[in-house]
Amino acid sequence: MAQLDATDLKILNFVQKTGNATAQELGDALHLSASQAGRRRQRLEAEGIIKGYSARIDPATLGLSVQAFVQVQTASHTPDTHTSFLRLANLQPQITAAWIMTGTADYMLRVFCEDLAALNSLVQDILLPHPSVARVTSQIVMDQFKRDAPLPV
Repeated sequence: MAQLDATDLKILNFVQKTGNATAQELGDALHLSASQAGRRRQRLEAEGIIKGYSARIDPATLGLSVQAFVQVQTASHTPDTHTSFLRLANLQPQITAAWIMTGTADYMLRVFCEDLAALNSLVQDILLPHPSVARVTSQIVMDQFKRDAPLPV
């Protein structure tokens, strides 16, 4: 674990919520000069603690009305099978996040699709025909009552 002081933790907390803040805004929020805040943020970036910045976009405004979590169980657990499935998952823009899991599912995929037909197509036409896939189970999100939150720092 990285050696972080209280100011580093405050910076991390702030940039998780306001990643596009200027050094001046960061400094004002933390009672530091803009140059101090900027240097400290740059150090956290250089050390790989801050991996990058992104915008959160409302999926509905892009016509993505269906969010689902798709569990994939593979038929075998060889390195080639794993590599092949990762390649397949990385090529699908509907899959916005993917995890390797313990338990009955080998992979958990977070998916955004235009509608149920598009989700069905992803499952039936892309995932299930893949030679490494034995079983696919999906859960459709009805509502997200807590948005993706910052890490607890």
